Amino acid sequence: MFSFVLLILMAEDIPKETSKTIEKGDTISVDYVGRLEDGTIFDTSIKEAAIDAGIYNQMREYKPLTFTVGAGQMIKGFDEGVIGMKKGEEKTITIPPEEAYGEYREEFARELSVDTVDFTPEIGMRLATDSGLTGTVTEVSNNSFVVDFNHPLAGKTLIFDIKLVSIE
Repeated sequence: MFSFVLLILMAEDIPKETSKTIEKGDTISVDYVGRLEDGTIFDTSIKEAAIDAGIYNQMREYKPLTFTVGAGQMIKGFDEGVIGMKKGEEKTITIPPEEAYGEYREEFARELSVDTVDFTPEIGMRLATDSGLTGTVTEVSNNSFVVDFNHPLAGKTLIFDIKLVSIE
């Protein structure tokens, strides 16, 4: 009889959150490492992983990412990939381009004349249009340059290693 009572008391001490699975509408925090199919890490919430990958940014605060599942705050594949997870669970999700940043579209890369701008374009330079589009200069010649307005991860399959840190 005594051991039965002890088990009941111990069961009451177990947080109910550990058995909850993620659903749309839940606000959660996750740690993650995002990489490409070739293993290149492009983003992470973990400082040590950023340092190891050579992408550390001292201006960034590395901490779990908090978002509301299904609220459109994340790319579709990430949003859907966390549904059903439990606190403390780790999971790897693979997201095809159509559930991430879309396919790469050639028509989003524009060739412009050097004569139409009042600066010297350089490869890697980021430019913004009056309408709010942001692009990257990808080619430069004597007379022209190309600005690519595709998202830098367009056309790429993304792989995320995720750990569910908390459910709020």
